[in-house]
Amino acid sequence: MILSKKVFLFLSLIFSTLILFSSCGDDEDPVIPNDEELITTLTYTLTATDKPTVVFSFKDLDGDGGNSPVITEGTLLANTVYEGKIELLNEIDGESITEEVKEESAEHQFFFSNTNTNISIFYADIDDSAQNNPVGLETTLTTSQPATGKLKITLRHEPNKDAEGVSDGNIANAGGETDIEVEFDVTVE
Repeated sequence: MILSKKVFLFLSLIFSTLILFSSCGDDEDPVIPNDEELITTLTYTLTATDKPTVVFSFKDLDGDGGNSPVITEGTLLANTVYEGKIELLNEIDGESITEEVKEESAEHQFFFSNTNTNISIFYADIDDSAQNNPVGLETTLTTSQPATGKLKITLRHEPNKDAEGVSDGNIANAGGETDIEVEFDVTVE
C-alpha cells in the first residue's frame, strides 16, 4: 500500500506539472507586426492652373546601400499656388505604397519642412479617424518671392497625431517611425 501511494503521488505530481506547463503557453494569437514596406520611389507632383507641372522625385531602386538614389528637382514659379500629390512605390516588387498609406491613413502622416521661407505647405487631405487628422498625400503649396532652399519630406508611421503641433505639421512631437525621408533643393523664381 505504501508503495502504491508513492506511485500515485508521483504520477499525480507529474500529471499536475504537465497541466501547469501546458496551461502557461500563450493562449492568444501571436501579434504579427506590420513590417515596414520598402519604399524605393517618392514622387511629389505639383500642378498649377496654366503653369508647367513641377515634379520632385527620389528613386533608390536598390534600397539602402549600393547605388546612390536618383533625385530630380524642379523650379517653382513665384507667387503661385500649386496642388501637390505624393506617390510612393516599391518598384522592386511592383507595389503602390500610396494605396497602403491611404488604407492605413490614421497610422501615417507626412511632414514638410523647408529652409525656404517663401514656400508654405498646407495639408489638403485627412485620415479616416474620427479626429480628421491630416495625412499629406495631397497638399497645397504656395510660393511668394524668388528664393532658394531645401524641402524635406518625411513620412512617419504611427505618429502621435494628438501631440501638440502634430496636426499642424510640426514633427517635433510626432514620435513614430520614419518610413522615408527625402530632401530636395528648391528654387522659386
